[in-house]
Amino acid sequence: MSSAARSTPATKPAPSPAEPLAHQVLAGLAQHRIATTSQLRRMLRPDGTRQLMSRVLNRLRSDGFVDCTVLPDANRTRTNAWYLTQEGARLTRDLPVLRGRPPYPITSTTAASLKTPHTLAVVRAHLAFAADARRLGHEHGPWDWTPEVSHSIGEGERIVADAVMYYTVVESEHRRKLRAFVEVDRSTMSSERLAVKLIEYARLFQYEAQPVGRRRQATAGPAWLRWYPVFPRVLFVLTGASRARLENRMSDLQAMVAQHPLVAGLAREVRLGAAVLEDLEQLGPSQDVWMPLVGGNPRPWTDL
Repeated sequence: MSSAARSTPATKPAPSPAEPLAHQVLAGLAQHRIATTSQLRRMLRPDGTRQLMSRVLNRLRSDGFVDCTVLPDANRTRTNAWYLTQEGARLTRDLPVLRGRPPYPITSTTAASLKTPHTLAVVRAHLAFAADARRLGHEHGPWDWTPEVSHSIGEGERIVADAVMYYTVVESEHRRKLRAFVEVDRSTMSSERLAVKLIEYARLFQYEAQPVGRRRQATAGPAWLRWYPVFPRVLFVLTGASRARLENRMSDLQAMVAQHPLVAGLAREVRLGAAVLEDLEQLGPSQDVWMPLVGGNPRPWTDL
């Protein structure tokens, strides 16, 4: 995403079955970049069949709007990861549900293969929250998860969140709107580099943009208030390593909170947590699977 101003979620929590599925598939790929057949089914038609989704995708491919790359699989089963072509991206550019968010066409299977592992892991995290929301009667749909949201943090630098999540907890007559920056870590970078992401979020929390050529205004306030009524939680979702290694990475995140004064200041105001992706998928994000980065026992992400 090239601009944080485009991260506003759509008001509908989930696609309507009355909308043509082909249109929803194009919009879903524009929003999420890459997804497998199974992921698209769970995202757009959780009660539908794989065959239905496959028929729609193959028709869109024949029309030149989508293409796919084949994922390597130890079981030798064919799994396709789908993405928009340039023509498909052109079609989706003005869809109302995307709210001006520009689609990013992928120009080759080679380009797709480079992006696929991380992008699919981000989609997996979204689907875990979406399944939990359906089970609990909460609201969180395909358009409430915006990948690659970019914000300035000053000095010409930017932070790019893997996703911004919008989630509405529905409890009897009460509705509680929650937001979170989500970082999906596949253990491909060093633990220290992962923890440094917390410093970037702390800088975003404090950053105040100043108009060029104007004197500093004491009442300007932090720049993030342009997009969020409260600063979103920061959630780290970890995968791609043994349980022991993932727990070590969580410990390093906690150490950054304890030792870095800027991050410690963030933690006093913002909820910070980390969990294992497979736990989210098997147990659900609403279970006691999140480790608070300020310390304490595991708990649901809503109770960090």
